[in-house]
Formats: sequence, C-alpha cells, structure tokens
Amino acid sequence: MREIGSANPFTGELAEKGIRANAISPGPTETQAFTDFVRGDDERRNNIISQLPIGHIGKPSEIAAVALFLASDESSYVTGAEIIADGGFTNR
Repeated sequence: MREIGSANPFTGELAEKGIRANAISPGPTETQAFTDFVRGDDERRNNIISQLPIGHIGKPSEIAAVALFLASDESSYVTGAEIIADGGFTNR
C-alpha cells in the first residue's frame, strides 16, 4: 500500500531508474488561492500570521527556491524527502 502525498513510497522503485522522488509541503503562501481564502479579512490574515513562528506568510519565491534546490545537482543525494516549507507552523 502506498501513502498518498508522500514521496517516500516511490523512492526505491524510481531510484533504480535514476529518478529522485521528493515532495514539498508548503504552508500559507501569498497566492491568489490564499487571497481568496482570507477574502480581505485582516483579522483572519493576522490570525494565520500569529501561528507562524517565522512571522510572515510565505512568498511564492520562497517555495520556488525549495523546488529549484530539489531540481538542482546540489540535491543529487536527496531522495524520499518531504520538505516542509511552512514557516514553522507544523513545529510550533
């Protein structure tokens, strides 16, 4: 049985083919979807920010930097990893 939403179950079978399987789990990020979610409600937005130890909503460029790292040769020894880019929300 494979877990949904995790790169780990694919690691072994894809590694044999020279493919690395990793996942990025982003937290709240300044996207249109986030804007639609808060609907201009500053209280809702500030409540979300208050739950982020890093103190701000993520920028798309911050999530893209994680993706670029995983796509680069600098991550050639990384496989089966889930990188949580959520401003510390899950570790608070």
